[in-house]
Amino acid sequence: MKSLEALGHKVQRLQETEANSAQIARACKNVDLFVWVHTHGFHTPDIEPALAIATKRGIPVITYHLDLWKGLEREKDMQTDPYWSVLTDFFTCDKLMAEHLTENTKIKGHYLPPGVFGEECYMAKPSRSFDTVFVGSYGYHPEHPYRPQLIDWCKETYGDRFKHYGGGGLPTVRGADLNQVYANAKVAVGDSLCLNFDYPSYWSDRVPETLGRGGFLIHPYIKGIEDYYTDGEHLVLYDYGDFNQLKLLIDYFIENDVEREKIRRQGHEHVKNTETYVHKWRSILNTLGL
Repeated sequence: MKSLEALGHKVQRLQETEANSAQIARACKNVDLFVWVHTHGFHTPDIEPALAIATKRGIPVITYHLDLWKGLEREKDMQTDPYWSVLTDFFTCDKLMAEHLTENTKIKGHYLPPGVFGEECYMAKPSRSFDTVFVGSYGYHPEHPYRPQLIDWCKETYGDRFKHYGGGGLPTVRGADLNQVYANAKVAVGDSLCLNFDYPSYWSDRVPETLGRGGFLIHPYIKGIEDYYTDGEHLVLYDYGDFNQLKLLIDYFIENDVEREKIRRQGHEHVKNTETYVHKWRSILNTLGL
């Protein structure tokens, strides 16, 4: 929401697990846009009648969602969660989801890849104190077994030259500490919940987060990512599951400081100039005509 405020808009904040229907109803009488950032499994009692006030006023009820729904266990909730009966527009980093909603429901789907919070988009002072890092939980969606395989391979291959931050590893890091982790590592190994990596045009915010915070990222290729990032210029891509190729790339960039640092800086500048949440919310507002 700070990104909306950076664009000059006044934002009234309501926490989904704390706000009641009366508060929501009052907000709907005095806003031009209602953004419902819905967390899977949460529900505010009687929110639908409250949001009906916005509907009667012609106020868009939208979301910008950064996770997958299709192909996961949570997809079944689309048939039962009242959330899906209220939205007018669904902005998502899953292109197939946007197309599905537009073609099969009353919700307008809009494809918008993820970004990074502008205030956290900076490069910390580097130390390069270890070779490789992975940031994220070890245990993950059962539909995506690649994550633990990747982390285990990194541990077995690089030993104490590899660090894992997040569930199942070292403590989770956020904010400035995360920027420093990426500054300390020569290579960040990435992963997205892209089912078998044959699901096109979806990658997690790990990509802009890593690049924007100053990390050098090696990530599996996803069809469509080349429309936003250039391999060898902003990041380095490899074929999903090809650990031989991944090792060759990691080892090469550990040793080639000049080329690695050039790509790191180019990736950071690209994200800072095009992929922050100020850019994303400006696009959303333009789409909505606000």
